[in-house]
Amino acid sequence: MIVYKSCPNCGDPQISKVLSVKDYTVSDQEFEIWECKNCTLRFTKNVPDQENIGKYYQSESYISHTDTSKGFINNLYHKVRKRTLVEKKKLIEKATGKQTGNILDVGAGTGAFLNTMKLASWNCTGIEPDKSAREKALELYGIHLHQAEQIDSIPSATFDAITLWHVLEHVHELHKYVEQLKNLLSADGKLFIAVPNYTSGDEKIYDKYWAAYDVPRHLYHFSPKSMEMLLNTHGLRVEKIKPMWYDSVYVSMLSEKYKTGDSHPLRAFINGMISNLEAVSDKTKCSSLIYIASRK
Repeated sequence: MIVYKSCPNCGDPQISKVLSVKDYTVSDQEFEIWECKNCTLRFTKNVPDQENIGKYYQSESYISHTDTSKGFINNLYHKVRKRTLVEKKKLIEKATGKQTGNILDVGAGTGAFLNTMKLASWNCTGIEPDKSAREKALELYGIHLHQAEQIDSIPSATFDAITLWHVLEHVHELHKYVEQLKNLLSADGKLFIAVPNYTSGDEKIYDKYWAAYDVPRHLYHFSPKSMEMLLNTHGLRVEKIKPMWYDSVYVSMLSEKYKTGDSHPLRAFINGMISNLEAVSDKTKCSSLIYIASRK
């Protein structure tokens, strides 16, 4: 069990509880979420350590590990994913200025994104800690993903692009990991980090039922300020912040299910659109954000 006495991002001792959230996916346990007054990071308090977190991922509905399309929400996720995979590829090509190169995907899940990049002639490396997800990637796409500890053996300055699609919020050794990723970037390489954004409109609508809190699997809950401070600490500069427009609807559907017992697609769609409308004038209010960073 990890008990924080200070902020895991900036180290400031001015931390306080903001709400309690239930684990709706596996355990039905409640976990406290605290916030740092200085950097505004929110984090899950009293979380299982790295050796004991595994059981909280053991669910058939955990889509990034099983690739399941069972149920309306997961089926919708797969349909939207076909479009977002292409959008991610275009984003990487534009940000790096390259049509091909070396790419590392951390937390590669079942390999769908890496397969998209492989088909576009990129040299692909993937890291995935979950054995069943690695086996699924091999079965579906013929992609051999590495175990988490194998990241230590990769030479520095190897990659033109490193991607973490909703992964950083799961990493126990936050600072060590970000420093390691920076060292793996080539001199002009780009780091792409997608995470939920608790300052979004849909979080304000659902509060403790907001599905993107996803305790205890999500150890950290980032705001734009906290992310920029984290990256800056490690000699990285945020070049751009891109919104992930589809996430608001998907997260709202899950949140409706947690709050009412039913996904209520129409109500969730309306709430997702309300959140997105707020983010039109300020994209840092979108449900999820992609931070594109480079070495300073």
